[in-house]
Amino acid sequence: MDNNKEITELASSAWREKVYIETAEHIIRGYIFMPKIGKKSRLLSEVLNTGKSFIAVKDCTIEFKLNPSKAIESHDFMQVNIASILIMRPIDE
Repeated sequence: MDNNKEITELASSAWREKVYIETAEHIIRGYIFMPKIGKKSRLLSEVLNTGKSFIAVKDCTIEFKLNPSKAIESHDFMQVNIASILIMRPIDE
């Protein structure tokens, strides 16, 4: 299966939500994905209550709270430990 077909299938079977995530050391903005099961309005609570230790964040930026002069980083993909999240909320697009 080629990558474009895989991306199309993922996009049609998953919700995409842009989020703001704050940890003790970082501010992360990016997209999380969840299967299209249930209501989209419950996306964030379902992500945090899956029993998994990490969530995947795509097309994200990372700001460093403890070193604000450090350049903001951009990444295609990263994983965030759910236990480190202080705040997570949707960002209106």
